Amino acid sequence: MLKQLLRRKDLDAILRESEVPQHQLKRALGAFDVVMLGIGAIIGAGIFATIGTAAAGDASRLGAGPALILSFVLTGVACGFAALCYAEFAAMVPISGSAYTYSYATMGEFVAWIIGWDLIIEYAVGNVAVAISWGNYFKTFVAGFHLFIPDWLSTDYRTAGRIPGLLENAPHIFGVPIVFNILAFGIVSLITIVLVIGIRESARINTLMVLLKLAVLGFFVFVGWKYVKPENWHPFAPNGWGGIQAGAAVVFFAYIGFDAVSTVAEEVRNPKRDLPRGIIGSLIVCTVIYIVVAAVFTGIIPYSALVQMLATKQAEPLTLALEYANIEKYAGLFVGIVAFGSVVAHTAVLLVFQLGQPRIFFSMARDGLLPAGFAKVHPKFRTPYVTTILTGVAVGVCSMFVSIDEMVDLTNIGTLFAFALVCTGILILRKRDPNRPRGFRTPWVPVVPMLGIGSCLYLMLGLPAVTWVRFGGWLIVGMVIYFLYGFKKSGLLRDQVSPK
Repeated sequence: MLKQLLRRKDLDAILRESEVPQHQLKRALGAFDVVMLGIGAIIGAGIFATIGTAAAGDASRLGAGPALILSFVLTGVACGFAALCYAEFAAMVPISGSAYTYSYATMGEFVAWIIGWDLIIEYAVGNVAVAISWGNYFKTFVAGFHLFIPDWLSTDYRTAGRIPGLLENAPHIFGVPIVFNILAFGIVSLITIVLVIGIRESARINTLMVLLKLAVLGFFVFVGWKYVKPENWHPFAPNGWGGIQAGAAVVFFAYIGFDAVSTVAEEVRNPKRDLPRGIIGSLIVCTVIYIVVAAVFTGIIPYSALVQMLATKQAEPLTLALEYANIEKYAGLFVGIVAFGSVVAHTAVLLVFQLGQPRIFFSMARDGLLPAGFAKVHPKFRTPYVTTILTGVAVGVCSMFVSIDEMVDLTNIGTLFAFALVCTGILILRKRDPNRPRGFRTPWVPVVPMLGIGSCLYLMLGLPAVTWVRFGGWLIVGMVIYFLYGFKKSGLLRDQVSPK
């Protein structure tokens, strides 16, 4: 049985399967598209929603204070190690499965399944949180135009129970209050339709949104810089290194996404050249932007004032900073522009993550670990429409009823685990297949992969204990599903029983 769990898929066989006509996706993306997809996935809910909590802390963790700048540097370095490893794999194995496919080729089927299951946390579960956050920002944005969306149509049931009077005043059917988040479901549905239509169209929409949100972040820096007070940066690290580490573990959510570039590998015209550029290029651009935004944010609001503010205020940090600056002229307009930028940023992240999850399911189905119907490609649009629609329905329905609580931490630990295994895969493949042609080579092996593994584990240690418990429970559920279905239906097992 152990031998079956560790059965590996040959890299050449993986590449051949991607060329089978009924499973072939449309190659329509260039280097610029790939970089824009990376930035589209990275800059979103993280920078617009988590930096307030990272700087101030909460009941379960210390705050970084102005040393939030170092938290971004620490997380950027950790992600940089993982990005170099991802770049080598993506150029060598340009397949949609991302870390799942890389693990299948290096560490065996069981580890690959665990990674595929784990990536659901990053993409699908993470997108539930982003969709809920999008709904909150959209509601605030349209309220500026005197368009007020009822709370019972924009709140999940669990959160509604903590808001006095909401359940009592909501419509009732047979005595049961009707409460759900139609905004989150609506945006997920719209994005699902766009993704089914085609990758080229999706990339164009993403590029437009990336340019808009970069302009809004630039606007925040330009306006906010005038209100920065250097004395607000003292004390720089009020909670020492513990606060910096805890802050890094939170803002890691702001970095999730550069790996999503690898899920469109089969739709890139020149993947060996453009995928490494997209992965590394988008990470560098976003790290610089994050450091500048963090410096302005912590320079406007002193740590002592930030920790006194409600968590709901901290969850909208950029608009909070502009409000705190007490701008005399056009204050409402400036806040509205930043709120609009947040809506656009959330939309871009939703689009790229909704694009990534179906392609991982697509690859797993092609390997027999999921039902064959998941590997169907639309005859006209050449997109994995079955998994795209199923992912859209699952994320949309969940986002209507679940709370955003703890979603960020769960997404972070799942993604860090995947990053660590990708770094491990580079060490294994360099030993097992050193002569295989590589379009990009991770420098300083084994130092870079080992630093990647160590830094990811270090950031994982900064997450609350309850997150580890939930992550362990999620993996156990995945193992049960694998042994009930994937272990028996594996394409590798089928080939062994009926060799061609």
